[in-house]
Amino acid sequence: MFKQIAVAAALVVASSAALAQQPATKFYAGAEVSSTKLDGAGREGGFGGFIGYKFSETLAVEAGYARLADGSIDFDGEDVDLEVNQTSLSVIGTLPLSSGFSLYGRLGYNDIKVKASASGVSASAKLDDGAVYGVGLGYAFSPAISGRVEVSKPISDMTKVTAGVVFHF
Repeated sequence: MFKQIAVAAALVVASSAALAQQPATKFYAGAEVSSTKLDGAGREGGFGGFIGYKFSETLAVEAGYARLADGSIDFDGEDVDLEVNQTSLSVIGTLPLSSGFSLYGRLGYNDIKVKASASGVSASAKLDDGAVYGVGLGYAFSPAISGRVEVSKPISDMTKVTAGVVFHF
């Protein structure tokens, strides 16, 4: 009888431990707002989105799209509407800290394109492509939602500061 009780107790403990473990979420997606500064020019507000996959707690890959700037300039008396867009693919390395905080670094490739339109005519051009790098601070509000702030360099003379929310699923 004692063996049966011991086996039943062991099964209950093992099953409750298995049920208590939450599966690690691998995929995530999010949205961000940004402020981008090009050396010699003013700051522009922007927005973006991203999706990612976590290989582990410390390593992820992330793809993103961001509107870095959207506005108009006066060029020879003509109003020209400009859009500056960024697409990127990065490796994210994360250092978990205490109390839900984490520090992360980004290293990847990005492509920045400019679209200009005036008087019904529009043109697009590649501004730059190459390495993007940055550092950020994250905070987990819950296992499913976290926030982050980041400073990155999409190109050598551009600095992008972002604040975003991340949804883990």
